Amino acid sequence: MPDIVGIRFKPCGKIYDFEANDVEVRKGDLIVVESELGLNIGTIVLERRTVEDSDRKLKKIIRKVNEEDISQQEDNKKLEQDAKLYCLERIMARGLPMKLINTEATLDRKRIIFYFTAEKRIDFRELVKDLASRFKTRIEMRQIGVRDGARIIGSLGVCGRELCCAKFLIAFEPISIKMAKKQELVLNTGKLSGVCGRLMCCLGYEYSETYIEDKTLREDEAAAIAEEVESEEIIVASDDPPLEAAELTLRDEPTAAEPSQETAAAQQQPGKQEQRKWHPKRKRRKFYQKKAPQ
Repeated sequence: MPDIVGIRFKPCGKIYDFEANDVEVRKGDLIVVESELGLNIGTIVLERRTVEDSDRKLKKIIRKVNEEDISQQEDNKKLEQDAKLYCLERIMARGLPMKLINTEATLDRKRIIFYFTAEKRIDFRELVKDLASRFKTRIEMRQIGVRDGARIIGSLGVCGRELCCAKFLIAFEPISIKMAKKQELVLNTGKLSGVCGRLMCCLGYEYSETYIEDKTLREDEAAAIAEEVESEEIIVASDDPPLEAAELTLRDEPTAAEPSQETAAAQQQPGKQEQRKWHPKRKRRKFYQKKAPQ
């Protein structure tokens, strides 16, 4: 069963597994490995672990980094800078619609890699010939996305902090405008786009399954509490002493057995009848009828 360690070549790059059976290494050590591109210096980010026999064929760690490797890496930085300047010059001379992002040389200088972005496919065969004749090594052109370009260049986001892709993001997750709608944000692409021109990666932080489930649970709890408060009776306590009972004298209402005073007076004077109230117009008409000459 081989011993495996996790190695990363770039600050926020992908972690690759390498065998470390014959080399004593620990987390944080710089080592030299042979990757698909050639000899490179990487950093151990995952401790040694033992795995069962697998079908994968993993490459082994060559050695720990020594002073010669560090000196060679410093010289390669100068080579990378010269290669970048010369490539920019040839791109402008040939009028190619591409943007050069970065240049990287392997530790043994057997390959120089040029990373660029473009909106469509580029015919850079003549450009490769110019670069190969100048540096006398293998030239590789790699077209990357705008997000990868922003990660390599680095910058500050609208929040004032360093870009997430340049600080801790390892992989890019798909981002859609649906995430902004779910969070009730203003649907303005100018405000929702990052330095790369794409939707900001932070829109997906509050759209994960864990966050949505937690938010749903909190909303359900709040609704349940609101229902309990509405169903309970709210009692307002007061420190004032209770008011003394006041004696109220109520007017005795007449009952069926005891008639009222008005009814009794009417019964005593049977000849007197209640005067009938006439309408004013009707009274006037009756008056003229009485005064009419015979």
